[in-house]
Amino acid sequence: MSTITVPECAISVADDVEQLRKAFSGWGTNEDLIIKILAHRNAEQKKQIREAYASTYNEDLLKALDKELSNDFERLVHLWTLDASERDAYLANEATKRWTKSNSVLVEIVCTRSAHDLLLAKKAYHNCYKKSMEEDVAYHTTGDFRKLLLPLVATYRYEGNDVNMTLAKTEAKLLHSKISEKCYNDDDFIRILATRSKAQINATLNQYKNQFGKDINKDLKEDPKDEYLTLLRATIKCLTYPEKYFEKVIRRSINKTGTDEGALTRVVATRAEIDMKAIADQYQKRNSVPLDKAVAKDTRGDYEDMLLALLGSADA
Repeated sequence: MSTITVPECAISVADDVEQLRKAFSGWGTNEDLIIKILAHRNAEQKKQIREAYASTYNEDLLKALDKELSNDFERLVHLWTLDASERDAYLANEATKRWTKSNSVLVEIVCTRSAHDLLLAKKAYHNCYKKSMEEDVAYHTTGDFRKLLLPLVATYRYEGNDVNMTLAKTEAKLLHSKISEKCYNDDDFIRILATRSKAQINATLNQYKNQFGKDINKDLKEDPKDEYLTLLRATIKCLTYPEKYFEKVIRRSINKTGTDEGALTRVVATRAEIDMKAIADQYQKRNSVPLDKAVAKDTRGDYEDMLLALLGSADA
């Protein structure tokens, strides 16, 4: 479900490194060459390029890119070039330091990644920031937000497809009871979302709809201005329908006055090699416009070219 295109023939890492060095040399930077190489390399190839660049020129490729590039293009290239675990650690650290109650980036990271990928992100966080992700989340958040986010960050979910239907029916009733009582911060409510496997949560929420005739997120929209409920809905969407969650983030980032480049950059950089095809399909279904066409209409220059390349656009 990746949208990036990688050369069919084996690439020469040494040649890529040499070409990137040339892109940084002379008068001005050759942004087209940078896009031609990095936007068409998968995670393993980018890792090899970074290692070879460091050994050849005794310089971190990321630092070289940061010196040569600027603005939204620089951030997109930087995020894309990072290893996935480093990227998640970077984004999580950024989100905790800039924490606001409307910030769903932490939920996005911890709820859409696999248990293994989240563990790798937390290990990368240790290495990069010399402390734990949990430590920073606990320090920067308060109240119900901390109560929800900490167990979500700390969990290591079972990844299998096994489902206990009896448990699903019981916990669907429990969730409905807590919502009816407006106990949205109830310990058991949060425990179910934070610890159950995604397959089990899907079964529980299907039972919820079957038993009570409504999607749980509709019942959680009673107060649309309640920021905690908004985060709770985002948690559920990320756990159950990540492609719908990401489609909405992209739609909101471009379908308004002024582009939210931060959100657009984050989603494309983190999902291009994972499930961007499903997100793009969801976008076209929801908006009747191809995602690459919508992005091209709303962005410009090298930033647009890099985005379109990562989206697999025929025009890139």
